[in-house]
Order: sequence, then C-alpha cells, then structure tokens
Amino acid sequence: MTARQLALPLPVAEDFSAATFLPDASNAEARAWFADPGRWPLGRLSLSGPPGSGKTHLLRATAMLWGLRVLDGAGLRGLPDAAPTALDDADLVPDDTALFHLINACAEARAPLLLAGRAPPARWATPLADLASRLRATTATAIAEPSDALLAALLARHFAHAGLMVDAGVQDWLLLHLPREAAAVAQAAARIDRAALAGRGRVTRGLVRAALAGFAADFPLHDASDDAFCAPSPNPAPLL
Repeated sequence: MTARQLALPLPVAEDFSAATFLPDASNAEARAWFADPGRWPLGRLSLSGPPGSGKTHLLRATAMLWGLRVLDGAGLRGLPDAAPTALDDADLVPDDTALFHLINACAEARAPLLLAGRAPPARWATPLADLASRLRATTATAIAEPSDALLAALLARHFAHAGLMVDAGVQDWLLLHLPREAAAVAQAAARIDRAALAGRGRVTRGLVRAALAGFAADFPLHDASDDAFCAPSPNPAPLL
C-alpha cells in the first residue's frame, strides 16, 4: 500500500514593487503624499490602516522608489543613525527612546522619515512626553475602506499566488459573503488553499464552505443567499 503523499504549500516571495501595487480610491490620498517626500512637513509622514490593507507594500514600494532604507519597528532598539528611512510597524517599537532618537536624528539630518502603523501616530501610547509631541506633529495619511474592485483584485491575487484555479462564480460568491476587509480576504484565501491542498479537489462552493467553518468567529460572514452572486468587478491597473 502506497502512503499518501501530502501536498505542501510552497513559499512565494512577495513582490513589493510599485508595479504590483493595486491603486484604489482607498489609497489615493496616501499615494499622492508618497509621490513626493519633499512635500512632507518636517520631512516626516505616517501611514495608517488595518492589517492587509497594503501599508507594507506601499511603504516598501516607496522606499525602493526614493532610496529609503527599510527598518522593522519590532526590532528597533538603541540609537539608530540618521538616514532616509521607512519604518514599518512603527507602532510596535519596543524601545520608545530608539524611536525618539530616530525621529530627532532624521530631522537634524533633513532625512525623510516614513512611519507605518495600524493607527495614526498621535494615538500611539508612549510615556515619553517629548516623543508624544513629535508624534502628534507628524503629518498623517491613511488607507481607507477598500472598494469592491480592490477586494476582488486582492482575492484573485491571493489565489494566483497559491496556484489555485478558482471559478469566477466561486470568487463572486466569496466576495458576497466575506467581510469587506483585506485581512478577511487574505485569511479566507489561505484557508481555502490549505483545504484544496489537503483534498486535492476542485475549489467548489462546498469546499469553500468547509474551509471557512469557524471563520466567522474572527470575521463574521455576511448573511446572504447561497444562490446570489455579485457582478464581477474589473481589476484595477497595477500602478503606484
């Protein structure tokens, strides 16, 4: 008897280039600010938005375009030197002194500083009064609620990255039922990918329902008719 071979998902390197960023009305204001760091008041700008909304992609695409080094907020410690910088997950910096020093160093060197976090910096908790003052003075832009077209494009992209062939009707059915959140779309696609790998079957609405069992505990699903379908939406052009 031949043992069953398990299909394992292969890691896919993420492409954070400007060419693969999906423009949308939800990120238009942020893209306008990112197009010219010379316009940033005090040389500093922050970007906020929910998980999965494209903050990291836009930050890294901008860093590549303007030659900013990319740092991870969770690993920022000590006294970082001054350089044009894009700091991702800036609201997760464990050392407030390090963030305070980075802001001051970049300001003194007139080096642009881009911060990204889940909330605007004025709402980040810090015991340092001087840091709080600088965070409040930072110009803030945000990614808003995604359009239907962007959610459709994101779902299609997640399936493409996973190598899944999913009928347009199934994707439309998913978009009708899923919350209008980029993170929910990403997690749903990941669950469906795992279910398809385990079952080696076609991605049907039955497989999708089974894969999303318990999903509503984190993301309440829309109560819509199983026979209803939303109209297909065109994918936005992949331009920054």
